[in-house]
Amino acid sequence: MRDYDSRHREEFLLVATCISLLPGSPHPLCPRAVVRGGQGPKHGQQCLQVPRPGARGLQGSFTRRSSQASGGGRSPNSSVINNYLEACEPLSSEPRLSRLHFHDNQRKVDYVLVYHYRKRGAHPGHGSPGHSLAIVSNGETGKDPDAGAPGDIEPGPLDALEEERKEQREEFEHNLLEAGLELEKDLESKSQGSVFVRIHAPWQVLAREAEFLKIKVPTKKRYVIKSEGSIAKTFNEILQKLSAPLKPRVPEHSNDRMKNLSYPFSREKMYLYNIQDEDTFFDNATRSRIVHEILKRTTCSRANNMMGINSLIANNIYEAAYPLHDGEYDSPGDDVNDRKLLYQEWARYGVFYKFQPIDLIRKYFGEKIGLYFAWLGLYTSFLIPSSVIGVIVFLYGCATIEEDIPSKEMCDQQNAFTMCPLCDKSCDYWNLSSACGTAQASHLFDNPATVFFSIFMALWATMFLENWKRLQMRLGYFWDLTGIEEEEEHPRPEYETKVREKMLRESDKSLVQKLGTGGTEDADDEDKLTWKDRLPGYLVNFASILFMIALTFSIVFGVIVYRITTAAALSLNKATRSNVRVTVTATAVIINLVVILILDEIYGAVAKWLTKIEVPKTEQTFEERLVLKAFLLKFVNAYSPIFYVAFFKGRFVGRPGSYVYVFDGYRMEECAPGGCLMELCIQLSIIMLGKQLVQNNVFEIGVPKIKKLFRKLKGETEPGEADSACSKHPEQWDLDYSLEPYTGLTPEYMEMIIQFGFVTLFVASFPLAPVFALLNNVIEVRLDAKKFVTELRRPDAVRTKDIGIWFDILSGIGKFSVIINAFVIAVTSDFIPRLVYQYSYSHNGTLHGFVNHTLSFFNVSQLKEGTQPENSQFDQEVQFCRFKDYREPPWAPNPYEFSKQYWSVLSARLAFVIIFQNLVMFLSVLVDWVIPDIPTDISDQIKREKSLFVDFFLKEEHETLRPTEEPARRSQGASRRSGGSPAASPVPSGQSQPGSSTSPGSQHTSV
Repeated sequence: MRDYDSRHREEFLLVATCISLLPGSPHPLCPRAVVRGGQGPKHGQQCLQVPRPGARGLQGSFTRRSSQASGGGRSPNSSVINNYLEACEPLSSEPRLSRLHFHDNQRKVDYVLVYHYRKRGAHPGHGSPGHSLAIVSNGETGKDPDAGAPGDIEPGPLDALEEERKEQREEFEHNLLEAGLELEKDLESKSQGSVFVRIHAPWQVLAREAEFLKIKVPTKKRYVIKSEGSIAKTFNEILQKLSAPLKPRVPEHSNDRMKNLSYPFSREKMYLYNIQDEDTFFDNATRSRIVHEILKRTTCSRANNMMGINSLIANNIYEAAYPLHDGEYDSPGDDVNDRKLLYQEWARYGVFYKFQPIDLIRKYFGEKIGLYFAWLGLYTSFLIPSSVIGVIVFLYGCATIEEDIPSKEMCDQQNAFTMCPLCDKSCDYWNLSSACGTAQASHLFDNPATVFFSIFMALWATMFLENWKRLQMRLGYFWDLTGIEEEEEHPRPEYETKVREKMLRESDKSLVQKLGTGGTEDADDEDKLTWKDRLPGYLVNFASILFMIALTFSIVFGVIVYRITTAAALSLNKATRSNVRVTVTATAVIINLVVILILDEIYGAVAKWLTKIEVPKTEQTFEERLVLKAFLLKFVNAYSPIFYVAFFKGRFVGRPGSYVYVFDGYRMEECAPGGCLMELCIQLSIIMLGKQLVQNNVFEIGVPKIKKLFRKLKGETEPGEADSACSKHPEQWDLDYSLEPYTGLTPEYMEMIIQFGFVTLFVASFPLAPVFALLNNVIEVRLDAKKFVTELRRPDAVRTKDIGIWFDILSGIGKFSVIINAFVIAVTSDFIPRLVYQYSYSHNGTLHGFVNHTLSFFNVSQLKEGTQPENSQFDQEVQFCRFKDYREPPWAPNPYEFSKQYWSVLSARLAFVIIFQNLVMFLSVLVDWVIPDIPTDISDQIKREKSLFVDFFLKEEHETLRPTEEPARRSQGASRRSGGSPAASPVPSGQSQPGSSTSPGSQHTSV
């Protein structure tokens, strides 16, 4: 064996000059360059070239061990090679060319796996110096040659667990190598620490997987996108010139009138593609996506036949898995990468006025994240017209406040409306004119313009959704998402674990054998979870959600009790009696805001836990169920206090002499004299602004910075993780590992969906809501951009055609907002009572006398014993007091019963709700019908692209077959001229040789 190894070392190994593998490493490292055919490395080449897996005679000493790791199924003729870079003399002074490549500066790092190791008997603080590297290609992970024998130390429970994880990692990495990937990893030269496994996908693997995944790639054919008509074209050119300063300076926006024909990648049709460089044909996001697909389907038999890297991470075999960022975003110099370009033109607050580089975002992060930012950008731009209309409505209220007759009547002290006491004993009679300020403020939001604004916002929501569908189709056309198929998802680790536990509970041996073959997909009922298996989880979900909703309602009721008791307590003191309503309202709203923020975080965690115990099979199903639960709980949490003020406060008070009491001596609270709309406006504005400010500044900015600081301090205090020399020049995978892991888009979408509800549901009470939403979103876009570019690890690129379940939620909120605004206008505001009075009871068709019409009489002698005001300081003796309601006077045959005016107003309110709802729904359907989901130009371009591709495909096929047909025609022509058989006049070898090539791209087909 020794002669065999030495003979092949002389044939394949050539010791090259020593190079600096790890910057700042205390020990020099000398690579052994492996070359093919005995050829030495080119001048200046600093790389480790690895022979092909099919090279003969490359069975190293680890072949037998690899076979054992893979379960004995490996062929004895398979080639395994391990290349170590060992310590030698002086290091080369030449720097690393790129921190995104293997240490040979040629193979690009497409993905990184991270795990933490702990050697047998190691204790914290015993890390050994030095740093070695093992480069593995089509073989299994090499061991550190300098590692001491572990048999001298008695193994403990942790050592056995670590050894088991190590074997599982070795098998998984061995399976990755057999899938064609190439790995590079640091040797475990210390007692404990983190190891980064770098993964590179060669061209053969990329081509194979791209064909399996049906990834669309650009062909050689480029065509001009047809322009619109002359008027539309002229308008578009003017718009382009005007918006030129707002466009980001990125290459993707330089030429948007040209497009490549795209076709799913096929190794048999390589001549269709313009493959100039195999290393750059697939961009980094596509390369990482391909590697991630391989990682997801690779199994590990030692780890209970777990499938995919997600299962191994869930079982702590690996710590993390992520693709690399394209370098640093704040690096000095003129070198520009996509990440740096995104930071300069998108992820800074200084460029808030610019459009988003959506194409570059999609290229760097993938279609799923690209669609989110496209949706957020469209939503923000649509808030501009609604904000303008909202400001106009507010200014209209300010301009007409002096002309509002009911407000003037309430402020007129000559009317002298003596009102009944607001509480028992301690409260005195009071004049309605003292509520003049509240009445005038209510007019700012309770005026005829708010009705128009409510109709406008309902149509605005419909137009926004329709325009999003059109933009989604347009992006799908330019991003080649039309016609993509739903990819088959692998089961989640938790699902596989539950299935495995179910199978182990069965006594049949065939089921246990099926476990060993990995049949956990959809084979039989025994191999999947049925509704009976999930029934306990469903019951827990149902009970927990009901409990959480009841908890929210209980907290709202608790705040109501606080308002009632605080108002009664403050009314006892003369100094605080005048500001009771303002104090109680402000403090109660702040309490509601704090409770909402706390419960938001709790409900998010609860929704995730409830979804886990349901055990969904795939990640998509898990995300959809999580979104529904989280939205339901957060919707109830955010809007319960607002619904109470809008529809329930002041409705169950009773009347003087027959009040409704919560507890003994505490009456239900009433609305202000001007109505509850002003208080609803205050409640909505404080909760909306508070959520946006606190969540943006504390949760989205502060919490990630605290986590990053904590990880940094932890890394500095942990011994043996990295030496000081390496920490001065960290690699890109080290920098990315210190970033926050990407956890999905659910928090970002959820925040915007809740805001969308604030903007649409109660817009009749707060016309300025779109303005504050617009200001928030201008910051939110750049905040999310900065988070993705600078603070998060690079997400895996995910292809998707739409935003999924979020569109259904948006559509539901838009339809629900029509009903809510109809009831706000009809029930909460005084719009309907004013209309009824003006056209049914007014003597001159105006609102003069409206306030007196809405106030009923009460005989104070009929107050219950012990509820009369004590030591009344009112100027005159009171015989009758007034209260706001439509009831019969004390001298009527049926005193204090509801009057006919009450029933007239009630019927008018219900009629308005029905008319408003049907009118707005009809207009929404009309808008939906008028605006097509697919833009006409995009529909025409899709049809045109199909015909262009047929012509291009036939042309390329003809050019490919022409070199093969020409020699045959020349041979037939020569034989006819000689009058003999074709064999009598053979074609010269020098002429027939060029015709033997199958295609111009034949150099790419042999992969």
